Amino acid sequence: MRLQRAAMNISLPVYQHPTLTILIDDSQSFLDSLAFQLPPQMARKVFHDTQAALEWLRDAYRHSPSKSQSIRVNYDEQTYSFDRRTVAVDIDQIYRQSMNRRRFMLPSVLVIDYAMPQMNGLAFCQAVQDLPCKKILFTGQADEKIAIEAFNRGLIDRFIKKSDHDALDHLEMEIRTLQKEFFHAQSLTLKDLLSRHSYTFLSDPALEALVEQLCKRHGFVEYYLFPNPTGILFFDIQGKATLMVVETEASLMSQLEVAQDYGAPLELLTGLREMRLVPFFSDTGGMYTDALRHDWISYCLPAQICFGAQDYYWALFDFPAHYLRDSFYSFAEFLRDQSADVKS
Repeated sequence: MRLQRAAMNISLPVYQHPTLTILIDDSQSFLDSLAFQLPPQMARKVFHDTQAALEWLRDAYRHSPSKSQSIRVNYDEQTYSFDRRTVAVDIDQIYRQSMNRRRFMLPSVLVIDYAMPQMNGLAFCQAVQDLPCKKILFTGQADEKIAIEAFNRGLIDRFIKKSDHDALDHLEMEIRTLQKEFFHAQSLTLKDLLSRHSYTFLSDPALEALVEQLCKRHGFVEYYLFPNPTGILFFDIQGKATLMVVETEASLMSQLEVAQDYGAPLELLTGLREMRLVPFFSDTGGMYTDALRHDWISYCLPAQICFGAQDYYWALFDFPAHYLRDSFYSFAEFLRDQSADVKS
């Protein structure tokens, strides 16, 4: 028997990156075997002591960056009234999370056994019910009645029996699914605010499908919403940055108007007017200026089209190094450091 909730259908999270899967079982040999059989790129941390696991989880979330840092509520300073509230979103804070070296240490999925001497798996899940991590009861002893009750109470998100013939394959699949659901839940408030304005593509399933395709095709392992120009900033496992610029007809016409005001070359104006070009004027604040007159073509790529609720015109650009001021800590470096810690 397997239990799982219906998949969340809220389209694209505003950011997503690799996280930790936490494995808890009182059998050290089982933990070693399970950790060995999971894919190398599925970062994990194991515990056979439930108290140590509980303390580590709480400490991990205590030091994790808060998603609320990107949202600021303002009020009327003259009357000190909250009746005229406005909400400001600092989108720069979203992609700056890529500069946080601890981002990969965020626990997103908890895989726990049921029968353990210190504390059974459901008691543990109840003890961390206030934490946002998703929970899988992976056991050979809990009966279906216990699992159903825990599922209905919201203590667990999945139930998998160790004795199932494809238990490990199913566990890996569910971990990946829950990692995505974790970021959906973390992004919900931000996405709701942003998709009402200039970031409608966040709620478009067509764009979500395209992002998943690009991740598979190019090996992107993390991405973040990017503000100027509007788009999505990807990183591969080695930390190479690629910006997907996403334009609409309206935003391309805004680019056209600015270029016309500067008397830009006819080829550029025609390409923008016919929506055949996507620009990324990375050295001039995102818009055309006279400084680019003789080199504008090196800042443009042919437009590809994503047909969704509206047409999105997009292209993939190498991301200029000067946009990332600090040294970048890649997922490959994290995996090497984690492997070294395990061996030491």
